[in-house]
Amino acid sequence: MKANAALKHEFVEFIPDDLEQGILYISIRYKTGTHLCCCGCGNIVVTPISPTDWKITFDGKTVTLHPSIGNWSFPCQSHYWIRNNRVEWAPKWSREQIERGRLRDGHAKEDYFAATTITANEANPDRGDSNEVQPKNGFWQRLTKWFS
Repeated sequence: MKANAALKHEFVEFIPDDLEQGILYISIRYKTGTHLCCCGCGNIVVTPISPTDWKITFDGKTVTLHPSIGNWSFPCQSHYWIRNNRVEWAPKWSREQIERGRLRDGHAKEDYFAATTITANEANPDRGDSNEVQPKNGFWQRLTKWFS
């Protein structure tokens, strides 16, 4: 495991073509954080900022991304947190942990978008879309139904 390192952050409109190691570039306009992998392998890490992906906290001085960054598709498979402009290394995950995490993330997205679609339809019940496709039930809805 590597020593914890400090990062700088830069708020930018557009992510630069040439990224510098040790800088987290954040585009609020495009809801994206981007940096070179903190292990030093040189791979570009893109973290979409959204309710179902990463959340960013800026305290006026430092930046925190949540949740952790797991670069499972990279050969390095690095795993770390960015908290208050510091890299905190996380334990390496097994193949099973990675798959469970991906499955959990997929279910969270399904739940979020199903709830968003339902809320939007409830907000406008007079649309008259009789052929409208109903959203799939998310993980928690399927689980609740299964136990009912």
